[in-house]
Amino acid sequence: MSLKYAMQAVELLDDAKISGHQVIQQFEGFEFVSASTETVQGDRGSTDFIKILIKGVNGKASGGDAKALGITGRLGGIGARPSRIGLVSDADGAVSALAIAAKLANMSQKGDRLEGDVYITTHICPNAPTEPHEPVDFMGSPVDIFTMNQYEVLPEMDAILSIDTTKGNRIINHKGIAVSPTVKEGFVLKFSDDLLRILEMSTGKLPATFTVTTQDITPYGNDVYHINSILQPSVATNVPVVGLAITAESAVPGCGTGASHEVDIAEAVRFSIEVAKEFTAGSVAFYDEKEFNHLVQLYGSLSVLQTLGKDA
Repeated sequence: MSLKYAMQAVELLDDAKISGHQVIQQFEGFEFVSASTETVQGDRGSTDFIKILIKGVNGKASGGDAKALGITGRLGGIGARPSRIGLVSDADGAVSALAIAAKLANMSQKGDRLEGDVYITTHICPNAPTEPHEPVDFMGSPVDIFTMNQYEVLPEMDAILSIDTTKGNRIINHKGIAVSPTVKEGFVLKFSDDLLRILEMSTGKLPATFTVTTQDITPYGNDVYHINSILQPSVATNVPVVGLAITAESAVPGCGTGASHEVDIAEAVRFSIEVAKEFTAGSVAFYDEKEFNHLVQLYGSLSVLQTLGKDA
């Protein structure tokens, strides 16, 4: 019933006065869940960062050794008030993350606990700025990308699924969800066969994917074009990162309202939960470790792409 949680998350965040404290209150009373929030001030306002931990049966947070999955809901802001009223398209990453957390929390309460921990991070700002971008305007953020990564990319994460609205382009012309190749330490690796299998299973369709360029895996702030922030977590970690894009057939502005589709968000929720089940149980891999090590031996480190460049 992923759609139920997607709809609840949309209603929760579609509020001009929503705060991180209101969000984490939704997770009070769950035995195997901990949730926290912190307000961070930036040059253009403030936003509330949220961290939710769903503890696994054999998770590291409880002294076990099962792998931990990180799920980040990427966005600039959930609203562009006062210039626009309502939830913006860019909010889908946060909506998805909170819907995933709510579903996993309820599963754990009912006895269906995952093997390992799942860390879910995002941030919410109902009055974020907008900024120009081609072909359509994007949402800006009160804080910079390095601050976002500081709060959303955690050392406990053994792999990261990064969810982001990816509709402001003419490259993807598929409505629903799509996955990226795996990115690790500056390398764009092949698509994970395991994740493609889960995508096929959870959507009932052939797997939709999207391309990634070298520019997309470099940090914001280096004056090059990025499709969006979906792969920005990869600049702040050495674990594998895969982007899960919520997509549209047409180019939709990130600051557009009335453009969030609960059915598409539910697809992202369902896929992410299935990945969490299998990854924490050790039955899926985000990348081929042997092949990655061979690439490094052949071509050396590409970690310079995780920085602002040699001049910086």
